[in-house]
Amino acid sequence: MLGNAELQAIALTIRLAGTTTLILLLVGTPLAWWLARTRSWLKGPVGALVALPLVLPPVVLGFYLLVLMGPNGPVGQVTQSLGWGLLPFSFAGLAIGSVFYSMPFVVQPLQNAFEAIGDRPLEVAATLRASPLDTFISVVLPLARPAYLTAAVMGFAHTVGEFGIVLMLGGNIPGKTRVMSVQIYDHVEALEYTQAHWLAGGLLVFSFLVLLALYILQPTGRRRLRVQTP
Repeated sequence: MLGNAELQAIALTIRLAGTTTLILLLVGTPLAWWLARTRSWLKGPVGALVALPLVLPPVVLGFYLLVLMGPNGPVGQVTQSLGWGLLPFSFAGLAIGSVFYSMPFVVQPLQNAFEAIGDRPLEVAATLRASPLDTFISVVLPLARPAYLTAAVMGFAHTVGEFGIVLMLGGNIPGKTRVMSVQIYDHVEALEYTQAHWLAGGLLVFSFLVLLALYILQPTGRRRLRVQTP
């Protein structure tokens, strides 16, 4: 059965995943739009940086974020001078690490959707004297709605399953930084396999349902995108 420690880990994981997904949708939208529309030579390097967590071991990313946000790092010195303290081993530090690590799972679906829309709908909106912001809200967002669903679900699910980066940045503080994956690790290390099965089995079912939902919804989203694009 699930005890207080497990319930705390589940609540913290859901909170972290929700916060990370919201931040990624806000930050990832302009970034994905720029990547989809720009012709700058910076598109390649920026796109590579966004996709880097797909191939980079999470402990490596977590280590360098820990150094940057530590007491001797440039970010850590700024946060201390502002009176915010240090970000590692706090929820804010976990959220920052999760944003970087889950970024490609949100930015890439949005970028692909923006590129699939093409120039024609934007040109039609421009001839009707719509501002860039009006065009994005009334034309781009409705066409990219399936991609936003995919990005939100994938960003949330990927954050739920994080381990290496949250362990590096947050450690193992009960009720503060101990998420579900770390709680499972603790149970396995203590040979508490029954408790580990409850959490691991829940994550397994959750991950399968997320992928099943995406496989069911994605074809519909592609058809809508083709039908609505002039």
